[in-house]
Amino acid sequence: MRWSVPRLLHYRLNPKEILAIFFVGSLLYLVQACTKQPVPEPVTLTFLDVEWDTPDRLPELAKDLQDFTLQTGILVKRLPRPDGSLDQLALWRQQLDKGTTAPDLVSIDVIWSAMLNRYLMDLKPYFAKELASQNPAVLSSYTVGDKVVAIPHHAYVGVLYYRPDLLQRYGYDEPPATWDELEAMAERIQRGERARGLKDFWGYAWQGGLDEDLTCSGLEWQISEGGGRIIEENKTISVSNPQAVRAWERAARWVGTISPPGVVAYSKWDAQNLWGSARAAFLHGWLSNYSLITRGWPFPQPGSHTAPEDVRQFGITSVPGGSSGRVSTLGGNGLAISKSSPHPHEAMQLIRFLLQKDQQLVNESTRSKAPDDVNLYELPVILNAYPQLRDLNRHGAMVVSRPSVVAGDKYEEVTRAYIEAVHAVLTKKRPAPMAAADLQVHLAEITGFGKGEPSR
Repeated sequence: MRWSVPRLLHYRLNPKEILAIFFVGSLLYLVQACTKQPVPEPVTLTFLDVEWDTPDRLPELAKDLQDFTLQTGILVKRLPRPDGSLDQLALWRQQLDKGTTAPDLVSIDVIWSAMLNRYLMDLKPYFAKELASQNPAVLSSYTVGDKVVAIPHHAYVGVLYYRPDLLQRYGYDEPPATWDELEAMAERIQRGERARGLKDFWGYAWQGGLDEDLTCSGLEWQISEGGGRIIEENKTISVSNPQAVRAWERAARWVGTISPPGVVAYSKWDAQNLWGSARAAFLHGWLSNYSLITRGWPFPQPGSHTAPEDVRQFGITSVPGGSSGRVSTLGGNGLAISKSSPHPHEAMQLIRFLLQKDQQLVNESTRSKAPDDVNLYELPVILNAYPQLRDLNRHGAMVVSRPSVVAGDKYEEVTRAYIEAVHAVLTKKRPAPMAAADLQVHLAEITGFGKGEPSR
């Protein structure tokens, strides 16, 4: 039987047909509802980042994390940290001790590897390609036995910042290459600037407070004069020697002469704020290829409206040296994954993403021009942000690691003892020979190591 279109339009459903259609529709709805899978919540990685303190510092890294989320759908919650390496280490231990609620990804200071080893995954099986291209000296700082606890991220080294305008004003063609030159130049410039009306001007700003920065500075002072590495690689303690003693005494002479009396309480930011306000000629600071390329300066950027006119152009060179050459202490951070993380594969994705981002910056720097508003002179050998300027590293400082690997999980006690001994000399509380001799005994008690000679 065929129905015409007009007849179909006038056809009316009877009650049984309506009930049947309703029943079938309800059944289909229930089947669909039962088989529909709930939308999973996006993964959120918690990232305890040693480089993060306020949102406006290192903005490039914050943008990288946003890009990672856009690319993968994985959210990243970046956790803040306190200032000061020793306070940071205490927080890291506290956080990593939380088990499954611990952060997934942690960036660790280059000296923390052995101390945090028990909390961290061995990343060697997962990053063979990335590890093959790393600087061996940097990679060794993140290696505990056969285990690689972190992938090197940003390697910082000690540098000297200087004011080219002041060097020119007082007749200097180059920044200081030795501690003697630094003393003489800082004293002359300080005297001249004060005569021009800047009564609170100082020659040299550095970190002399009771923190890890003092271990870094002390190593640079004593190694550059042949005073050894505190604890040598052969597990002998060499800190009590005439060269180290003279290096500490020289630094104590700076306090109140070319450096403010309060420098013995200065943190990194105290020293940088003094220099950034155009009230110092030289500054001991830190630099990495990453910060050199991205211009992530830890003080007002050259050309910024917040920087005094006099420091909108500045120079960077290696830390001065002594009879044994120029030395820059190695710093920086590596990316590690908590053993308790419920999201290790996502954390590995983030590590690879951040390493790729940094490599892109390096590749771009090989094609770009070095910054015009920064004088680069005899940089430390590890800094090679602009490969076309390799000659800048020809006479630069060698890089030395703190004795964190050889001291192992005792390093925190070692560095605290060293900091207290050097600080006592700087504050004139103890003569340097006595402080060094007592430190030698104390370190032997901490480590069980015997006495040795300074390495050359």
